[in-house]
Amino acid sequence: MTDIGAEDAKLVTLARSVRARNGAAEGAAVRDLDGRTYNASTVALPSLKLTALQAAIAAAVSSGAEGIEAAAVVTDADSLDEGSVSAVRDLAATAPVFRATSAGTVAEVVR
Repeated sequence: MTDIGAEDAKLVTLARSVRARNGAAEGAAVRDLDGRTYNASTVALPSLKLTALQAAIAAAVSSGAEGIEAAAVVTDADSLDEGSVSAVRDLAATAPVFRATSAGTVAEVVR
């Protein structure tokens, strides 16, 4: 388990919430440079597939975010999808990405 600050813990809570509310495989939340947060769950439509983190990044960008301070993903996977991390890196080269379990325990930090 990795200890994280209160603002980053809020991202994990938001990611857990959206995952549970939508019954999705993953939930994600990001915080932009102005402190605004965006959350999303996995999108699995016949014509559109996005990881939760890609969807959260898309929501942030479409709302005008120019960068990301941090991101969190709640997933049962043992690692983060490369495409998810790449979406964060498009906006921030070093923002931490927290991978948490469904219980909210941070299992990994990708920097």
